Amino acid sequence: MINKISASVAEALSGIQDGATVLIGGFGTAGIPNELIDGLIEQGARDLTVVNNNAGNADTGLAALLKTGRVRKIICSFPRQADSWVFDELYRAGKIELELVPQGNLAERLRAAGAGVGAFFTPTGYGTELARNADGTPKETRIIDGKAYVLEYPIHGDVALIKAEAGDRWGNLIYRKAARNFGPVMATAAKRTIATVHEIVELGQMDPEHIVTPGIFVSKIVKIERVATQAGGFKQA
Repeated sequence: MINKISASVAEALSGIQDGATVLIGGFGTAGIPNELIDGLIEQGARDLTVVNNNAGNADTGLAALLKTGRVRKIICSFPRQADSWVFDELYRAGKIELELVPQGNLAERLRAAGAGVGAFFTPTGYGTELARNADGTPKETRIIDGKAYVLEYPIHGDVALIKAEAGDRWGNLIYRKAARNFGPVMATAAKRTIATVHEIVELGQMDPEHIVTPGIFVSKIVKIERVATQAGGFKQA
């Protein structure tokens, strides 16, 4: 019987190795799997490459992971904002590598990994510093129908940590509004996908037309409680 439900975050995260590339869903604080990030901090893997849209906010979540010093490199599209002081300090001190990727390219590089696409040409970044590799050498370019393009390669992950709204024991997932963001493409781009959900439903309870991430792309799901707010409601994203 297929049952991908884990009893705890620690159980779901077991086996993540040092040096792993970890894809972490979220757009700022929307849809970020904080419980899984906290669990990864406790798990202890180091020398990590992290892929996320941002580079952490304030001192919690992804920023807390960066603060441990166990992230060697971050690949993201928006590393700096008003509360990105953890990343800023590490980067200025030369303690973390940054690969800056335009947001559309980031999503497409992840999608390409899941789709088995070896590489693709994109106009985004052509003629800028982003059209260079980390060692300063220029990326391959091509003129197609009179327009300039840059060759970009997929981003594959060893594990993806994502947040969904609900799932079943087969690992099928649905999301809540903007909290969906990078979750679906990251799930397809990783060897293992671990998702938190607020609700676990019976098989067949979710409309197949509403399932965004099929269970074939999911390794483990963990149920977490919603976070209560001071106003008495619940934090959804």
